[in-house]
Amino acid sequence: MRLAILAITAMLVVTACSDKNGDYKKITGDPFLYAKTVKELNNVVMQNNFAPIVASRNYLYANIAAYEVIAAGYPDQFQSLAGQANGLDKIPAPPSGKEIDFHFASILAFSKLGEAVTFPEGSMQGYVDSLKQLVKEHGMPGDVFTNSTEYAEAVGKVILAWSKKDNYAQTRTSPKYTVIDTPGRWIPTPPMYAQALEPHWREIRAVVMDSANQFTPPPPPPFNIKDKNSKFYQEVMAVKNAGDSLTDEQKHIAEFWDDLGNRLNVSGHVMFMTKKFSPPGHWMNIVGIAAQQAKVDFNTTVYAYAKTAIAMFDAFIQCWDEKFRSNVVRPETVINKYFDANWVPYLQTPPFPEYTCGHSTVSASAAEALTSVFGDNFAYTDTSELEFGIKNRSFKSFRDAALENNWARFYGGIHFHNSCIISTEYGKKVGELVVERLKMKK
Repeated sequence: MRLAILAITAMLVVTACSDKNGDYKKITGDPFLYAKTVKELNNVVMQNNFAPIVASRNYLYANIAAYEVIAAGYPDQFQSLAGQANGLDKIPAPPSGKEIDFHFASILAFSKLGEAVTFPEGSMQGYVDSLKQLVKEHGMPGDVFTNSTEYAEAVGKVILAWSKKDNYAQTRTSPKYTVIDTPGRWIPTPPMYAQALEPHWREIRAVVMDSANQFTPPPPPPFNIKDKNSKFYQEVMAVKNAGDSLTDEQKHIAEFWDDLGNRLNVSGHVMFMTKKFSPPGHWMNIVGIAAQQAKVDFNTTVYAYAKTAIAMFDAFIQCWDEKFRSNVVRPETVINKYFDANWVPYLQTPPFPEYTCGHSTVSASAAEALTSVFGDNFAYTDTSELEFGIKNRSFKSFRDAALENNWARFYGGIHFHNSCIISTEYGKKVGELVVERLKMKK
C-alpha cells in the first residue's frame, strides 16, 4: 500500500510541477488524479475479496458522492441526482462566501464513501493522508483546505445515510440459498463448492430502475438432456464442443474477460487463492482508459465514472433477480453428470446460478453508459489485464467489447451462449434506461 501511495504521489508531483511552491490546482484538477483514486479503491476491493455485486455498491456510492460535489460546484454544467435517483432527496449546498476546491473535495468524498459503504473505516486513509499532505505542500491555503474537507464531509454524510437505506444491511442476515439437487437446478460447483453469492440481491434498492423485475427476460430453455433436438441439449453440447477445441485466440478472449475475483487453485494437497478485480472493477478501469484517451477534463471524468457505476449497479440487480428466479444449472454440472465426469471448463465457474450472465449484463449496461459519454465507435485498447500477465485487447467501440464478453463466457465454459445473448440484450435495456432517465450533464 505504501509503495502505491508513493508512486501516485510521484506521478502527481511530476504532473503538477517540480517546484513545491507550484499551483496546487494543477494537482487537484488533473483528471488523472481521479482515475488513480478509483484505481486505489479497485485495489482495496480486490484485496478484501468482495464479490463483484458487493463491489459494485462501493463504486456506486463513492462515484455518486464525488459527482454530487462536482454538480454542486459546477451547476451550469451538471445536475444533481437528488430527486432523480431513488430515495435521494437533497444534497447540501456549498456554504456561501467560502472558497472550496471542488475537485479536491470530490476525491475526499469518493474516498470516504468508497471505504465506509462496506469496508472497515481507514481502508483508504493512507492514500487520503498522502494526498492531503501533497496539496498542502503545493500551496493550498488553509481555509480552502478546511472548507473543501468540510464540504466533502457534508456531502459524504448525506450519501452514506442514503446508502444505508438500500436494504443491504438487512440482506446480511437473510436466509442462505437452499441447495436442492434436482435436474436443471443450480448446485455448488468445483473446486470450491461455495454457497450461492447474494441470493437476495434483488431486494437491494436500485438507483434508476423502478423495480428489480422491470426488465424480465424470457424463461431459459427447459432442462432436457434426452432429446438431442432440444434447445437445452444443443446449448450443452455447444459449450462442451467449444471447450474441447479452443484456439489460442479463444483462450485469450476467455482469460481477458475472466475477472474472477478469487480463483481457488488446487495442486495435489496444496490450495491457494489468486486475486483479480471483478467485472465492475474491469469496467471502472475502462472508464479511466477512455477518459485519458479522450483527454476530457476532471469534471467529465467524474461524470463518466458515476454514470457507468450506476448502470452496472442496476444491471446487477436486474440480473440477480432472474438468476434466483430461474436457478439454472451450470454447464459444468450437466456435462460432468451426464456426459463426461472429467470435463473441466476453461475458466473456473463462479458460485451462483447460470441464467442470466452477470458479466454480459453489466458489460452491456456499462457500454451504453460509456457510449453516451464518449460516443459510439470510440476505438480503444484495454490494458486492464496487463497487471495479471494477460496481453491487451483492442476494440472498435464499448459495445464491441461487450459483445466479445459474450463469447468469453461461452469459451470459458461457464455460460450457455443463449444466456449471454439474452443478457446483453437486457443489460443494454438497463443502460439505456440510465442514459434516458438520468439528467446529469446540462
